[in-house]
Parts: sequence; C-alpha cells; structure tokens
Amino acid sequence: MEVTEKDIARIPVRNLRVPRAEFAAVWAAAERLCREQGERGVTDWYAGGVVATCRWIAGAVVPARQGGRRLAYSPVSNRTVTAYEELIEAEFLAAELLDVRRPDLVEARPGWCEAVRATLRWAWRHAGPPPLEVHAEASTGS
Repeated sequence: MEVTEKDIARIPVRNLRVPRAEFAAVWAAAERLCREQGERGVTDWYAGGVVATCRWIAGAVVPARQGGRRLAYSPVSNRTVTAYEELIEAEFLAAELLDVRRPDLVEARPGWCEAVRATLRWAWRHAGPPPLEVHAEASTGS
C-alpha cells in the first residue's frame, strides 16, 4: 500500500503523540520496506509489524484478501475496529506482554512482537525512538 496525503490527513489527531509528518514518514518507509522485501521473496515480520500498527493507528482502509476493502486489523488483538485513545492504550498494554502470551508468534513471526511494541511505544506513548530509521529523502506519495 502506498501512503498518500489523503491517508495522512485522515489520521485522528488524538491517535498520535508524535508529529503527524514523522509518523507519516515512518509509515511510508515501513510500507516501502515491506514491498521491496516482498519483491525479493523475503518476509520481513518486523517491517510488517510496523506497517500493521501504523495502519491501525491511522484508521487506514486496506485491501481485503477476498477483494474489496476493510479497516486495518489491530496488531495485537487482531480486530477490525477503529482505533481511538482507549483502544490504543489497551493495545499498547497487550503488546507489552505479547511475546509471553503468544510465544508462537516469536517463532512464526520473528520481529513482529518487537515491531508492534516499538511502534506503539513511539507513536502512542512518545517514548523511545521511531521503530524504523527514516532517511531524509523519504516522503509520502500523493
């Protein structure tokens, strides 16, 4: 998925604790990394975790597997529900124990738990660095 200016404009103000432009740059970089890795036949679960978390926080509408479009799933509880403050906090708290409650994810999706935690910690709690390094030339699409 390409992150557009329209996607960025739709992000609820209260869903972010970091500057919108910073969030957009990280989200776009994660989407790009997933696409590039996928083209090489590589599954990057860390980048995928960042993408899933950003999409959910942003309230993104994404392509559905069976066709059509749907709301992005929440990265921990795996529900299609619009993110809002209380749900983001609950998802953050659940993410902190995700690898303990779901040890299968540690093996099946290496990097996923760390990515979800890092993204929520940064975007929601405004604690810690961005989950991905963003280069100065990274920008969103139009």
